Amino acid sequence: MIIFSSPCEVDKLEDVNKSLQLFKEYLQIEKNYSEYTIVHYEQSIEDFFLFMNRETILNLTDVTYSDVRLYLTELYKKQYARRTVAKKISTLRSFFNFLLREKLISQNPFILVSLPKREQRLPHFLYEEELEKLFRVSDVSTCLGQRDQALLELLYATGIRVSECCKLTLQDLDFSTGTAFVHGKGNKQRYVPFGSYAEQALTNYISKGRKDLLEKASVHTNHLFLNFRGGPLTTRGVRVILNNMIKKTSSTIHISPHVLRHTFATHLLNEGADMRSVQELLGHESLSSTQVYTHVTKDHLRNIYKSSHPRA
Repeated sequence: MIIFSSPCEVDKLEDVNKSLQLFKEYLQIEKNYSEYTIVHYEQSIEDFFLFMNRETILNLTDVTYSDVRLYLTELYKKQYARRTVAKKISTLRSFFNFLLREKLISQNPFILVSLPKREQRLPHFLYEEELEKLFRVSDVSTCLGQRDQALLELLYATGIRVSECCKLTLQDLDFSTGTAFVHGKGNKQRYVPFGSYAEQALTNYISKGRKDLLEKASVHTNHLFLNFRGGPLTTRGVRVILNNMIKKTSSTIHISPHVLRHTFATHLLNEGADMRSVQELLGHESLSSTQVYTHVTKDHLRNIYKSSHPRA
């Protein structure tokens, strides 16, 4: 955080910190952002506050377009990826827009800054044979193995985010319709279907493994997925579980909850699902977020063509 010495500068510091606190409350209450997202916003803004300190800019109202350009130059000198720079500038633009709305400043110096174009990265996904190895590694005779199998089946069956998965409760599952009620980003909710494999794994886990894990808990919980102590499973815990699965397969492929989400979307599109349906299942606000998977689909079709056509 910024360090000032004189009483006047300390007052300015308090004003800056109050502005940040107001913005955090706005993100939490009005935007309903997750704690994880808010922390990243806060880190980007505090990084800019350090820049202000170095440049002896004592007040947010004193920040000019020239200062923003200088800060952007600093980010490039530190060799941040274009994606990281874009996120930082986007965060600061939102912060100053909020200050403008609250009439704490008279203009937003970030409004004229163009965001750097992001690298075109294709989402990483798993092939069916790679998935099959994962589905065979869990020891479903144990409570943890039953949990891990249900977790893997559900993530692939629904394509939900890891944060959405960890929020699921027993009441969110409807086995009569084969759907999960998912609490997504920005307090948006949707129903996502799951298939017979996920249903079987979930039924087995809920009727056996989950009950065994719950006996170890100090406090009762309705969360669907539990850790070895019987408490709610965290997003970090899910990532550890998936990494351990990969180790058991002796594979070198990269796995994460988001890779399973990419895999879900890619496999649906490869098998002919329309993009609007996939968008709704993923909980994407914009269709452009879903369109990235069409590149993967095109590559898939191109490979099939080259390997199958006599004169490819």
